[in-house]
Amino acid sequence: MADHLLEVDGLSVEFHTLAGPVKAVRNVSFYLDRGETLAILGESGSGKSVSASAIMNLIDMPPGRITSGRILFDGRDLLTAPDEYRREINGCRIAMIFQDPLSHLNPVYTVGWQIVEMMTTHGVPVDKARAEALRLVRRVGIPMPEASLAKYPHEFSGGQRQRIMIAMALAMKPDLLIADEPTTALDVTVQAEVLALLKELQQETGMGVMIITHDLGVVAEIADRVVVMNAGEVVETGPTREVYHNASHPYTRKLIAAAPGKGVMHPPLPPAEPVLSVRNVTKTYGGYQALQGISFDLMPGETMAVVGESGSGKSTLARVLLRLEEPDGGQALWKGRDLFTMSPAELFALRRDLQMVFQDPTQSLNPRMTVYQLISEAWVLHPQILPRAKWKARVEELLVQVGLKPEHARRYPHQFSGGQRQRIAIARALALEPELIICDEAVSALDVSVQAQVIDLLDGLRRDMGIAFIFIAHDLPVVRDFADHVMVMQQGRVVEMGTVAQIFHAPRENYTRALLDAGLDPDPDVQAERRAARAGLRKTGTI
Repeated sequence: MADHLLEVDGLSVEFHTLAGPVKAVRNVSFYLDRGETLAILGESGSGKSVSASAIMNLIDMPPGRITSGRILFDGRDLLTAPDEYRREINGCRIAMIFQDPLSHLNPVYTVGWQIVEMMTTHGVPVDKARAEALRLVRRVGIPMPEASLAKYPHEFSGGQRQRIMIAMALAMKPDLLIADEPTTALDVTVQAEVLALLKELQQETGMGVMIITHDLGVVAEIADRVVVMNAGEVVETGPTREVYHNASHPYTRKLIAAAPGKGVMHPPLPPAEPVLSVRNVTKTYGGYQALQGISFDLMPGETMAVVGESGSGKSTLARVLLRLEEPDGGQALWKGRDLFTMSPAELFALRRDLQMVFQDPTQSLNPRMTVYQLISEAWVLHPQILPRAKWKARVEELLVQVGLKPEHARRYPHQFSGGQRQRIAIARALALEPELIICDEAVSALDVSVQAQVIDLLDGLRRDMGIAFIFIAHDLPVVRDFADHVMVMQQGRVVEMGTVAQIFHAPRENYTRALLDAGLDPDPDVQAERRAARAGLRKTGTI
């Protein structure tokens, strides 16, 4: 029996590019024991996902190359093991949950077929696999599980697709589960359920869990130990509580200091007429009421946060307001003009004032265009904004504003991590200097320090330029720091609306209280107290 379930020893990975070799991972070492949860924490581009890909043998070679190290699984070096052995254990003994589910679910097969195929590939009879697939999708919180198995990936929200991928990874009860940002797209209640599910399955099977994350709350909730990575290197490692309270490396201290949820209070806005008035907006899909009479006012320079679980109608509301989908009824008055009755020409003229940052940058960024082309495309369509001679300097300025480098303008979207791609999408929206930006989970994929930087950037734009925001989010600490008002949605309805102070300190509805109770705190001691409190409530039958 090996000393550790997994041991990574001196791993180094580099990628060959036109500009020369990039050392993505440098002499990385860590271990994971059976029944233990290890968190790999760090910013986008720190080497977290590359290290996980090396374990799963998913690095494209070329351009990638593992230059040194060993990866021992149950004492056997995976880097020297034959391909047949890797195919035998990948998906069965070692499973992985990816950050971007839409890129890893086949669009032409139903999700039920894909979960079943995962099991039958490793010898499970079809009938047993189908029954297990139904149990798994029910357990990870997919509504109407029997009907959902017959649906395709595009028919689910981003959070629901991530739950389906989690169900697929857990199908064979693996010895080692690698979770790469598994809860990034999930709302807080489902995130809490999924993390609890992972811990429950871990206790049942003794599997080791390696969770890659930028969320300190997830680390505090689930991890026994943490490895902190920066620029391809391990800078700190130790028990979660010890690292949080007594971090020795400046980079770790910076991450902890950047954690959101400090409750920054914004000064009240001066009296003004609403820049957007929404009245009784409805939308139905094949008999399902996605929006049921949504109404609110948005003032100039105000941030209205929209929170709720996946499927509550948040993203549908955003798409309807921008006429990416047509509403069934209601009004959306932009400075007194109804967006829903505008002609295509009128809408095109208004597009520079109304921008959106989508949840999934992989789908919203054209893979054939460089970052420079993606951002400057805004000025191609609206040439009156900026003369061509200034495009290059402005692109570089926008990239720096969102935490990237000027030289990144020459790269393509696939050359960036998920968090970095989202920063590019934000820079693209800012290029038009709009009056309203709708952010659909715009910062959920960002690590904490860049998230704080982007929120500060958006907050500065709000103060300096009077930009208003509709901020769709499941990350309640970020909402607490950024928003003026909060609208809570459930099943297409507004269940509660109020100021940040009202919603966070005196919520009226049980649903709102459940969302707040499911939130994660970066302090492991606080999370331990919350777990104990929840366990006590369950024991007494209160929940």
